[in-house]
Amino acid sequence: MIEIKRRRIGEIPVLELAGTEYQDSARPLVVFYHGWTGRKENNLTQGYEFARQGVRVVMPDALYHGERTDEKGPLAHEAEFWQIIMQSVKEFPQVVAFYRNARLIQDNQIAVSGLSMGGITTCALLATYDWITTAGCFMGTPCAVDFLHYLLTHVPGMNQVSQEYVNAQVQALEKMDLSHHPERLAGRPVHFWHGLADETVPPQPTLDFIKQVQQTPAGRNVSVNTTPDAGHEVPYAATVIIAKQVATSLTK
Repeated sequence: MIEIKRRRIGEIPVLELAGTEYQDSARPLVVFYHGWTGRKENNLTQGYEFARQGVRVVMPDALYHGERTDEKGPLAHEAEFWQIIMQSVKEFPQVVAFYRNARLIQDNQIAVSGLSMGGITTCALLATYDWITTAGCFMGTPCAVDFLHYLLTHVPGMNQVSQEYVNAQVQALEKMDLSHHPERLAGRPVHFWHGLADETVPPQPTLDFIKQVQQTPAGRNVSVNTTPDAGHEVPYAATVIIAKQVATSLTK
């Protein structure tokens, strides 16, 4: 049986999922991030499938989402999309430290995963923290700066932000853009899934990145699964595949 607990790690509300037999045991840790305008509860399917693999799953609410929503709601923070991701990157060590201090992480095995905005967060985390063991990215992109420019031309209202703001975001994002720093993969197993009919986060930049890095030592353990007719929604079968891949990478 998979048990679900609500916790608060500092100011961060999280859900924790683990098998009944592992409640007080050290297990590999997977931190899973939800998508734009979502909340941690939206991804219980993914959390359940990861937990079924014998890992402990922690699902935080991102800034302005879920229990952290303000009176405006997340849509009012559209222009702060990238700051929300950067805040999750900043908070990640705090989440991990909570479980490390409780001696609940087995052999320092730590994974990150997420979908859409959470998938972008996953890639940014890989580019930032070299102590992450493995990752699973659902319909996110490692090409953060390119995707910022895509949003500016495809999302209503985004083109109204100032060039000064754009320049500041690009400067900050470049430091955690995995496509700008592919060497930071460092041979770690990273597993991608993307729907080929996705119009929200176009898959081609991610597929191009994967094809390129798979030919290098740093990206030799990068894999990708695609679904031809899938848009911006994760099929259950894709969840199962990535959960098993990430768990296998944690227990090797």
